Amino acid sequence: MRPAGQRCRPSGVKLKLDLHEIYNRGDDIDRALRAVIDEAVEKKVRLVEIIPGKGSGQLKKRVLRFLDQKEIKALYDRVEKDSRNFGRIFVHFRYK
Repeated sequence: MRPAGQRCRPSGVKLKLDLHEIYNRGDDIDRALRAVIDEAVEKKVRLVEIIPGKGSGQLKKRVLRFLDQKEIKALYDRVEKDSRNFGRIFVHFRYK
């Protein structure tokens, strides 16, 4: 079950999570991030696009801190900050 306000949808071979609606609800943000990472692993999706938005950059920092946790980091291959769009982060997964 998804937390209220979370928009996560399959988009081809990737999942997309838009955090605009829950930007000020810390627990919901962490739950939404965990849910999309777990879904990617479960469905063997190779790319997750996370959209924290441009704003002040605080939400993007929070997302990057979440992704840097040891137990989360073990689930994905690498994180890419979109060089053309400051408000977008890509999380790449690799499966054997």
